[in-house]
Amino acid sequence: MSHVFPRHTKSNLATAVAGDGAYVIDANGKRYLDACGGAAVSCLGHSNEVVREAVKSQLDRLAWAHTSFFTSEPAEQLADMLIERAPKGIDRVYFVSGGSEATEASMKLARQYFLEKGEPNRRHVIARWQSYHGNTLGALAAGGNRWRRKQFEPFLTAAMHHIDACYFWRWAQAGETPEAYGLRMANQLEEKIQQLGEDSVAAFIAEPVVGATLGAVAAEAGYFKRIREICVKYGVLLILDEVMCGMGRCGTLFASEQDGVSPDMVCIAKGLGAGIQPIGAMLCSAEIYSAIEQGSGFFQHGHTYLGHPAACAAGVAVLQEVERHDLLSNVNLMGSSLMTALEARFGQHPHVGDIRGRGLFLGVELVQDKDTKEPFDPALKLHADIKKRALAGGLMVYPMGGTVDGQAGDHVLIAPPYIINESHVAEIVEKLDAAINGAVNASKAA
Repeated sequence: MSHVFPRHTKSNLATAVAGDGAYVIDANGKRYLDACGGAAVSCLGHSNEVVREAVKSQLDRLAWAHTSFFTSEPAEQLADMLIERAPKGIDRVYFVSGGSEATEASMKLARQYFLEKGEPNRRHVIARWQSYHGNTLGALAAGGNRWRRKQFEPFLTAAMHHIDACYFWRWAQAGETPEAYGLRMANQLEEKIQQLGEDSVAAFIAEPVVGATLGAVAAEAGYFKRIREICVKYGVLLILDEVMCGMGRCGTLFASEQDGVSPDMVCIAKGLGAGIQPIGAMLCSAEIYSAIEQGSGFFQHGHTYLGHPAACAAGVAVLQEVERHDLLSNVNLMGSSLMTALEARFGQHPHVGDIRGRGLFLGVELVQDKDTKEPFDPALKLHADIKKRALAGGLMVYPMGGTVDGQAGDHVLIAPPYIINESHVAEIVEKLDAAINGAVNASKAA
């Protein structure tokens, strides 16, 4: 009998014992192609010896030192590397242990920034429906997935507000161009700021490409440039959550590079440590850091393991591996190949409504009716059945429900390691085809 408290008490999980490139191997020797990186985490696969040796070497020198007493060489090196590659204006790195901590830190820093500047009325944060920013209470309150929020609603602060997601395929009006739709959605931010009070909003937080809750939905061209203009106009900080879509996942190190905007803060994690060590970071502009430095000097926040030397050593080695092997080129090459293969296999499928994404961050949305875009009945739990069937066939993908509104809708998120090749692409499509068709046929027989 296990004493581990699992994510789901009714699941019967295999025991993972080894990794081999893009594969995870269980205790029975079964191999699973990890086509989702766990949760867009394992960007280097499961047997990268260089990063593991970097962590071991750091542990041999120094395992941990509390950041209220010391900085460390790996933390300083990783911070320098990130700032050299970060969007224009980003100047400082605050290390944490994961994505929820990173977004939590960004929102707390936004509040303190305005207090230090003598603007205590700036107390609201605006996010988007169908976003996901983490599972701590602050991050959950900012997130816009209604199912995740529902049972914890009494704990969630009223300081968080939401506008619509930029989701052209489903919500555009008849005859509306992508650019016009993106502009209309971006202008909701200005309307919300005016509604709350022009001097009362501290920040707007959004994912450049929405991951878990929408399934790799990128904003339309021009959307984030208009968002940036609105933020500047009203003195609102722009926070981009790149926890899932960043660190090369979309084909550029920072996802926002493809939108042509520079945020005031950006949150990263997952691919930064490649699953080899838990690490995340909140990066902020020189202006934000200066307000704290010249004010109280103390960011009233912190976690025990922030800036962990072994985790930072992993981050350094991961970035070096990505660049040494030019893996971003492979992300774009294999991303294009995988998208082409998915479109060839599922483009005319009667129950595949949309195939989208950037780089190796792709989504397949399932629908009951292709013409009306009507989703499957949520009671069928189609996404869960697809996951179960894929896993039985030796494929790890990341299906989720609630795609449309937090309740209805099913999609499959695909986010394989950056090291995949054409044989992996073929295996992903074949095994996903079997899982989707098996689940859809079972739903019709139900």
